[in-house]
Amino acid sequence: MSKVLSDDAVARYQRDGYHFPIDVLSPAETQALRGKLEAYERANGGPIQGDKRHKAHLYLTWLNDLIRHPRILDAVEDVLGPNLLCWSTSFFIKEAADAGFVSWHQDATYWGLSTPDVITAWVAFTPANLLNGCMKFAPGTHRQQLEHRDTFDKNNLLSRGQEIAVKVDESTGVDAILNPGQASLHHVLLAHGSEPNKSNDRRIGFAIRYIPTHVKQAVGIQDSATLVRGVDTYRHFDAEPRPTADCTPESLAAHAAIVGRQVQVLYRGTGQEHFRP
Repeated sequence: MSKVLSDDAVARYQRDGYHFPIDVLSPAETQALRGKLEAYERANGGPIQGDKRHKAHLYLTWLNDLIRHPRILDAVEDVLGPNLLCWSTSFFIKEAADAGFVSWHQDATYWGLSTPDVITAWVAFTPANLLNGCMKFAPGTHRQQLEHRDTFDKNNLLSRGQEIAVKVDESTGVDAILNPGQASLHHVLLAHGSEPNKSNDRRIGFAIRYIPTHVKQAVGIQDSATLVRGVDTYRHFDAEPRPTADCTPESLAAHAAIVGRQVQVLYRGTGQEHFRP
């Protein structure tokens, strides 16, 4: 029996490749999370950047709690089943009146995972709307892998500036408008992108990538993940440590090592050693 998504919602997700919105956090809870992020940024000299934007749940306890939020996991379980790993997380932040954008792309292109049984839950810490560059989904594009090219555009928020090498019919795009505290779900092969932020406030999203435990890393590099629900009888991934406090030396060292390995997957063939600033 479904926990959050109706049978019709699951069928639409399987047909279109996305579902939104899902109410996850209250306004007060969402504001508190934004406050914690921006307190971390003030303590570290500016906006969270580079490697620190990725897998921050490994060194920030409140993000490790968020990846385990029952409302998110219930919705993901409705699609992927009861045994779930969090494979990765990333902040996607567009500063006010900034040129940063996300090109049309499919997440699966460089992830190296064995099957497309992968869901991204994108949690809005701020409003996501047309003015500040919400995501736009291309319905039904999750049925096949499309060819991509790397641009490394300095304004592209993606790791390689990757973009789909064929024309995407933007007229069919669906704007994933979210209120703070809401989340969207999208399939790992769904084509999506977003425009620059033209508003006077930041647009902050936190993307959580979930996989069922049968998925494995297929590119021959040792990988790790966090078990967030159920049991893992496959053990394809090393278990990740849960931080005991924010930014402990142990958690920062574990984060650096784990993200360093993931960089080898995401940037394979380019000579890159770190996520771009």
